[in-house]
Amino acid sequence: MSSSVAGPDCCGGLGNVDFRQADLCVMTRLLGYVDPSDPCFVAAILTIAFNPLFWNVVARWEQKTRKLSRAFRSPYLACYSLGAVILLLNVLRSHCFTQAMLSQPKMESLDNPTAYRMGLALLGVGSTFVLSSFFALGFTGTFLGDYFGILKEARVTTFPFNVLDNPMYWGSTANYLGWAVMHASPTGLLLTAVVALVYMVAILYEEPFTTQIYQQQASPSHKRS
Repeated sequence: MSSSVAGPDCCGGLGNVDFRQADLCVMTRLLGYVDPSDPCFVAAILTIAFNPLFWNVVARWEQKTRKLSRAFRSPYLACYSLGAVILLLNVLRSHCFTQAMLSQPKMESLDNPTAYRMGLALLGVGSTFVLSSFFALGFTGTFLGDYFGILKEARVTTFPFNVLDNPMYWGSTANYLGWAVMHASPTGLLLTAVVALVYMVAILYEEPFTTQIYQQQASPSHKRS
């Protein structure tokens, strides 16, 4: 049904709904809160994109050359050092993420106690996955020890790895999503989507290598050697 009384809206009215246009209206509304030229937003995007790129490039370089292990005279010390750098970069990324949210307007519909509690719950779930992943893998397992030749006897399959793959990444994404919801921030929601996309790309590069290296470790020829 159409109504001649209703005024025009961005989607053409309820009597002539085009869902593709409706999606564009929602996206336009969200993007209306975001200033992509804001230096804090740009810094957040750069740190989100840079961190996984950095640790994957350095880890692959180490796996091929062993130069870090030789420079530190120990693969463990080299792995610990890279892990410390990654942690510092992640602190910087979280700082830039927060500053980008604070520098841009809130969304009124999210600025309420119920949404805040939902964000807090997401933060709790994300932290559970991140911390349990760390305890299951240990420091070297978390921070790319397999690229340094530091391997576990087998791939970890206990919680949270029996619940979902790559729980560290998805737990981190849930943390950012919860933080964005708690701040009622459309900018935070957009940046969380970028975090998830970057992690998906990182998984495409990391997962085949991890699978390959543990398949090689489990092969009979590797055991005999």
